[in-house]
Amino acid sequence: MISLGLRAHDYGTGTPAHIAQKLAAYKPDCIQLALAKSFPFIQEKPGQITPGLAQHIRDAFAQYHINIAVLGCYINPIHPDPKQKELSLQRFEEHLRFARDFGCAIVGTETGSCNADCSYHPKSQSESAFLELVDSIRRLADTAEKYGTIVGIEGVAHHHTIHSYEKMVRLLELVNSANVQVIYDPVNFFPLGQCTRQHELMEKAFEMFGDKIVAVHCKDFVIENGKKEGDLPSGTGEFDHAYLLNWLAREKPLIHTILENTNSENIHQVQAFMRHQLKNI
Repeated sequence: MISLGLRAHDYGTGTPAHIAQKLAAYKPDCIQLALAKSFPFIQEKPGQITPGLAQHIRDAFAQYHINIAVLGCYINPIHPDPKQKELSLQRFEEHLRFARDFGCAIVGTETGSCNADCSYHPKSQSESAFLELVDSIRRLADTAEKYGTIVGIEGVAHHHTIHSYEKMVRLLELVNSANVQVIYDPVNFFPLGQCTRQHELMEKAFEMFGDKIVAVHCKDFVIENGKKEGDLPSGTGEFDHAYLLNWLAREKPLIHTILENTNSENIHQVQAFMRHQLKNI
């Protein structure tokens, strides 16, 4: 009842045929594909994607029955350099235009920071930063509506512009487009001081924007020395995967669920863990 996938860029770089063959060994149902991270011939600039390129990449993965679930185009929608921000928005719009040629509907991004590298900046959670983000996402929504694709928004607690459930809901309401939806990463939304409330926090997310969730990122976390390490592969930490998977199987059957932070050394262990979790649903 769950479509389990991998991030292609966790398995190195190469040609589409090479990456597809490498991933095929692990039999993922789907992948999240960040073009510039997987293919050295793609740069982080607009103007490179064509239907021919997209269809070539789609077919390379389709040969192994691997679906491209999400195109990762993680930009900073409130980049402090106006020129860089404009180029990033153009690149995202280009992904939206050609996503269907990849056999994909969703193009995903996080929500940025007032720092160019998306690190913590106190102004990122200000009203002005939020409204700037709304303008950027509304622009992307206009493109998504024209091409029948989806802007997938991923929030991150503490340091990104969308750092809380309330901000996520407000963004969705102000942009007011069915073509803007949520890529939900539960661990991203667990503030350090509230990690013991993970069931409550997940239920709150399901209640507030569960109907908008179109893809899920799955990973783990631990608390060590008073700090949260939230970039661990599933099954190696404290996250209650069964709780999430039960809700997904019931409310979002066959939703694309992307495993993060896997590699050729740990993937078999992570997949075995996930299969065990899914057996108990």
